[in-house]
Amino acid sequence: MTVPTDAIIAIHNAFRKDMAGIDAAALAMARGQSDFKAQIERFHFFNFVLDIHARGEELAIFPAVEAIAPDVVAPYIEDHRGLERASQAVMSGFSAHDVLESTRATAALRFHHDIHLDKEDAHLYRIFRERIPLPEQSKALGLMTSTVPPERFPELASWMFPLIGDDDRENMTRIWQMVMPAEVFGKIKLLIKQAVGDGWAELTRRIPGLEMA
Repeated sequence: MTVPTDAIIAIHNAFRKDMAGIDAAALAMARGQSDFKAQIERFHFFNFVLDIHARGEELAIFPAVEAIAPDVVAPYIEDHRGLERASQAVMSGFSAHDVLESTRATAALRFHHDIHLDKEDAHLYRIFRERIPLPEQSKALGLMTSTVPPERFPELASWMFPLIGDDDRENMTRIWQMVMPAEVFGKIKLLIKQAVGDGWAELTRRIPGLEMA
């Protein structure tokens, strides 16, 4: 059964995949195999999604966990502030066209970022999943999603779905289908279909009736 935290796991996996690609691209740039322009544009969007995700967690997820597990959340807030500083360092290096600083800052961000997500998955979201009733989980996830500007939602879908595997695609699609009005999901479904390309056949096999939804 798909549960609200499956959506979090899916976006965390998208972050991991994109961060690995950004880190590899920064290294290629240091080796003279790519330019700054493409990396700045790519990192801008990654940083935008990372920011709204963090704000959503601090608005909805962290208070819910703090209410039933006091003192658990504080280190994760500190992680978020550290990720903000690390992201700023990456952007400063890119903006200055400083290859060495860009590469160092990107590697540092990836290291901190991956450890943070691993801790959340193993600890914070385990508490959230096991100790908070499902209706409250859904409510918190809905509040978290409200931090996404509606006009940017198509970009978010187009960014995420190519980065995640079949299980995550299925879970995210099922969750959006459950929580979105039919007319809204119909539009998002077209974006998903375009984003997954040849993976659409597998997604429709896993979710009977999706093609008609």
